[in-house]
Amino acid sequence: MKTRKLYNRIKGLRVERGLSRKQLADQIGVNPQTVGYLERQDYNPSLDLAFRISEFFEFPVEFIFSTSSMKPMSEGLRDEINDSLRFK
Repeated sequence: MKTRKLYNRIKGLRVERGLSRKQLADQIGVNPQTVGYLERQDYNPSLDLAFRISEFFEFPVEFIFSTSSMKPMSEGLRDEINDSLRFK
């Protein structure tokens, strides 16, 4: 079975928080190069890594990852998500 491309918002979330690839990599326990691969969608994360990323950013996995292309986050969308989807 062919692996489907997985789109993500990792770079946008990382940049929004002012983190370097190395800083994010240290927080989620991977090599900085892996973060680059993920941001370019050159690599699909394991389920475990997807959950670590989700927990770090405090957003549901389905907000960060999708099998269809994602639109950039706008201020309004970001505020709405912060209000309704954040982990408690």
